[in-house]
Amino acid sequence: MTPVSTAFRRFHWLNGLWPWLCAASVALSLLMLGALLSLLLVRGLGHFWPATLEEITLRSGDTFAGHAVREVALPQQAGDERLYFTGNRDIEGARWRWVAIDEIAERTQPVDLIRLERSPWGDFIGRLVALEQPDQRFEGDAAWQRLTALLALPANQRQDSQLQLATADGQTVRQPLANVISAQAPNAMSWWQKTGAWSEAVWLFLSEGPRAANTSGGVWPAIFGTVLMVILMSVIVTPFGVLAAIYLNEIAHQGRLTRFVRVGVRNLAGVPSIVYGVFGLGVFVYGIGGSLDTWFFSDTLPSPTFGTGGLLWASLTLALLTLPVVIVATEEGLARIPDAQREGAVALGATRLEMLTRIVLPTAAPAMLTGVILAVARAAGEVAPLMLVGVAKLAPQMPLDDEFPYLHLERKFMHLGYHLFDTAFHGEDVQAAIPLVYATALLLVLIVLGLNLTAIFLRHYLRRQRGNEC
Repeated sequence: MTPVSTAFRRFHWLNGLWPWLCAASVALSLLMLGALLSLLLVRGLGHFWPATLEEITLRSGDTFAGHAVREVALPQQAGDERLYFTGNRDIEGARWRWVAIDEIAERTQPVDLIRLERSPWGDFIGRLVALEQPDQRFEGDAAWQRLTALLALPANQRQDSQLQLATADGQTVRQPLANVISAQAPNAMSWWQKTGAWSEAVWLFLSEGPRAANTSGGVWPAIFGTVLMVILMSVIVTPFGVLAAIYLNEIAHQGRLTRFVRVGVRNLAGVPSIVYGVFGLGVFVYGIGGSLDTWFFSDTLPSPTFGTGGLLWASLTLALLTLPVVIVATEEGLARIPDAQREGAVALGATRLEMLTRIVLPTAAPAMLTGVILAVARAAGEVAPLMLVGVAKLAPQMPLDDEFPYLHLERKFMHLGYHLFDTAFHGEDVQAAIPLVYATALLLVLIVLGLNLTAIFLRHYLRRQRGNEC
């Protein structure tokens, strides 16, 4: 067998294997994506399901109540340990308890165990003994029914009510009802009741603001701030990116300087995002914002108006960060348009402007939207530059309200990415924040997916319209 035939056989074998390698890569990518989404779904949405409460009696005689979180194996075959969430931080000084499984003498699930969410001490797990009002006292089932009825009222209408509670080990606690946010008796709930409670908890997570240093409550301000910032960024970056791409591909002389600019634009796409944050802080916040304060808001100085981080500077910084992506994608779309279409339009009497606006730009519109899709995907998940130019842990006011001028670009805002980072690493109770981290991460993925799908559907619509016109 000659060397040529041997090389040909090897090439033919690799040529047959190549499609299988590509298919395996796609399958592996889909499996990894599915595993990520499954993890976020189970850990994030499972947090809102009413967990069954247990009453634990240890061999030492100690008794406590809580719900099991996870188990870990101890080293050197010493058995397993189970982590319980016990609440009652004002009574026991901690909300978590590790217990060796071998030390558990008895586990029960009494139907009278309840879980209260309180402010400021967090959850209470125990029993409801009585509900006291100035003129009457309720006990047993009547106390629970009265409690659920009063929780539907505003806090200022139940200030005279007080709960008498008991922990699993018999300690008595008095709790003002005005500081109780919600109450559940999960062991007495049916599956349908738990499903309803889960749906309500998910809705509250999406519609309320955060509480207890971001370890409870919702993320609505962060959702609103993320979507609003991405929309403003897209409105800013799209015209600048498209005009820059048109100039580089359609107007500028294709010489060394143009090639140098094109290489520079592509290199800017690889600059670390924190560098853009430093640039935005120095140029936008301190430079332009400080000048605006001096010219138009001198009466409020030294308190800055635009000379501090805000929605406008964050949107501009991320627009600058994603500008190379839009330019490159748009220019690639312009380069794929045959020159014959341009020459034909000019030959039929169209001006250069008419040729660009009626022939070139509509044909390149899907490529422009591809650039916007990539820009949205990157901008929605960026955190580092936002920490310097406007994001806040807790924003006292929303950037959009019913006060003139309605959209307040100078205000700080909350962002899902920063909220996730702050909850995971800066919370007072990291263990309690872990489920919220998964839920927030899932929400951020879904928002980015929703924004991308909107742009993708618009791109397909423009392609179909363009095909019908042709």
